[in-house]
Amino acid sequence: MNRRSPATTLAVPLLSRVPPVLAPLTFVRLRALLFVLALLPLARLVYRGLVGELGANPVEFVTRSLGTWALVWLCVTLTLSPLRWLTDWAWLARLRRMFGLFCFFYASLHLTSYVGLDQWFAIDAILKDIFKRPYITIGFAAYLLLIPLAATSTNAMVRRLGGRSWQRLHRAVYAIAPLAVLHFWWQRAAKNNLGEPLVYAVVIAFLLGLRALRWWRERQGSVDSRANSSSMVSR
Repeated sequence: MNRRSPATTLAVPLLSRVPPVLAPLTFVRLRALLFVLALLPLARLVYRGLVGELGANPVEFVTRSLGTWALVWLCVTLTLSPLRWLTDWAWLARLRRMFGLFCFFYASLHLTSYVGLDQWFAIDAILKDIFKRPYITIGFAAYLLLIPLAATSTNAMVRRLGGRSWQRLHRAVYAIAPLAVLHFWWQRAAKNNLGEPLVYAVVIAFLLGLRALRWWRERQGSVDSRANSSSMVSR
């Protein structure tokens, strides 16, 4: 006899109460709340700077924190589709753009803090770093791939590119995610501190693995349906 844990027993009815489609006002309020929550890490960082709680190396602390939150929002963005598949909450798809832009926002601040606070806009030093340190090369490549995704995030750009072309372009996130984790991993490997990067690596691998599994099942289903159709015709 299967027994559910108290947490699962409580979670199932709570999840079932959430409708697959939210009322417009409810969705606007939810999105506004999530927008504010996504800004809290930046607000906390600013507050810590004002009260002098950025540690012995403030520039490193700021740059590292912004990069970590960029990775967090990337993971959140990639989580929304599998969560929608699991729950049938259609409104989750309407949050992907916002969290994707927050990923780009924190990644831009991460890059700006490196260029401005760490290197003081010294182009020669920055270029040397890009070619000398592999983790900076990888991080810079990931950011360059993010730019067209952010630039084409509007409804107007979706219409201009066409749905299929837009989707193909935004599949670049499947390359950006491993690059971002590799950037983080390589940076921490220099300090022999791989615990946190390993967590993100597992999360990203799991989320991309779910997509690969879904794609494979859909492909198998289409192959089977074509085979059945051919069989019926031959009869």
